Amino acid sequence: MFSFATLFRTYLKGDRQIWWIVFYLSVMSVLVVYSATSTRAFREANGDTESFLFQHGMLLILGLGCMFWAHKANYLVYAQLSRYGLWLSVVLLLWAFFKGTSVNDASRWVTIPFLNRTVQPSDLAKLALISNLAAMLAKRQKYVDDPSVLVNMILWIGAICFLVILTSTSTALMLGATCFLLMYIGRVPVKYLVIMVCVCVFFGGVGLFFGQRFGTASNRIKNFTSSETVGFQVKQSYIALANGGLTGQGPGNSHQRNILPFPFSDFIFAIIIEEYGLLFGGIPVVLAYLWFLWRGIKTIDQTTRPFGGLLAAGLTFSLVIQAFASMCVAIGLAPVTGQPLPLLSMGGTSLVFTGLAFGIVLSVSREQVDERAIVEKK
Repeated sequence: MFSFATLFRTYLKGDRQIWWIVFYLSVMSVLVVYSATSTRAFREANGDTESFLFQHGMLLILGLGCMFWAHKANYLVYAQLSRYGLWLSVVLLLWAFFKGTSVNDASRWVTIPFLNRTVQPSDLAKLALISNLAAMLAKRQKYVDDPSVLVNMILWIGAICFLVILTSTSTALMLGATCFLLMYIGRVPVKYLVIMVCVCVFFGGVGLFFGQRFGTASNRIKNFTSSETVGFQVKQSYIALANGGLTGQGPGNSHQRNILPFPFSDFIFAIIIEEYGLLFGGIPVVLAYLWFLWRGIKTIDQTTRPFGGLLAAGLTFSLVIQAFASMCVAIGLAPVTGQPLPLLSMGGTSLVFTGLAFGIVLSVSREQVDERAIVEKK
């Protein structure tokens, strides 16, 4: 007899609570993106309100498929793949800066030939750098007295953050923060943490000054710190939050989706609260990311290999930091960054890399579940 419980246990391995978090965020994503894109669909797709929903649904399914594939693989393989991913991301980041596809005065995208789809190299760079950093930190456990490993880490972090900040300030800052946290829990000596911060500040400052986003970043910080000026996007987001209140206006009843720029990506959290309210939308979404943070960090205590725990923790930090950066922008606690909510916002290949990150975390937890099962049988 068919049973969802049996299907779940057979094919969806690893931490079950993470799977439920992914399921909740995916369902919420479909509902909110469908509502948030209705006005855009009416304008650009001749009234076909399902066109963007279909597009988003296909990309979401692709991302979930990548997550399933990633969670089935042995997570040790990602240590080797991360080396190639780092060098590939360097090439793609340089290509994006000099000859990439430009949107909103930033050439962050590289167009894939024949498919006519764009990809953000920074997504690959984040995944590769965090995976490689976890591998190098695990390697350092065997060679504690060898400073060359730490120097190699710091140089890679500085180089990737420099290339990313050329076109995306917020992404580089969050990546640097994630690397710092990962090195901290990896028991890196304080003097090397200070060196890492100095390297990132120096190369980040140079990259920001010579990059494409110096003026935009300066204006956003100025507007955020000004007590007299509230940007148009933030003002419309405030209206959406006020409209939503505690219980919301109901699914599909958002008014600000017609006015707020990018309601389906950068400011989707404001639409969630407007339609579902704090009680049924805002708070559950925040708790979902916090619970994912807890489950991701918990793998550090459960894993038998340093690489597994560091890998899961690093990717968890990256996703949760991005999520809270996006939500803080929507409620006015941070400057506008243009960061989507992981697995919730409408996006392109970012959904694929988000799915891979979730899948790798599940791969680590799957290995721990399998090892515990073997021990119990013995």
